[in-house]
Amino acid sequence: MHPVPVSASSGKLVEWFDFYVYAFCAVYFAPAFFPKSDPAVQLLNTAGVFAAGSLMRPIGGWLFGRIADQRGRKTSMLISVLMMCGGSLLIACLSTYATVNTGPTATYMSEAALTGRRGFFPRSSTSP
Repeated sequence: MHPVPVSASSGKLVEWFDFYVYAFCAVYFAPAFFPKSDPAVQLLNTAGVFAAGSLMRPIGGWLFGRIADQRGRKTSMLISVLMMCGGSLLIACLSTYATVNTGPTATYMSEAALTGRRGFFPRSSTSP
């Protein structure tokens, strides 16, 4: 058996594996990465990310076809597979919506606080 068909199909294997895993795990990604206001909206947002990936496939085909013409097929495939794996790694390493939502707020409150009052919520005159 010639090694070229196996190596050429490895890129497709990784691509479709990533799409399958994303589609399978969309139920878990939805509440982790989108606001918890409505589960249907969460799934629609997750599907929108999936659709964006599907729409980028022809653009990626054109771009990596040009790279293959200029630098060779091996380089083009290596770049595309590394980018797909990087996207999966990014999903694994990203903070959830709840964590990202509170992080900037805490930073802003710390920067906006008066000197000597950082870390303490200022007491208003109407509170007991």
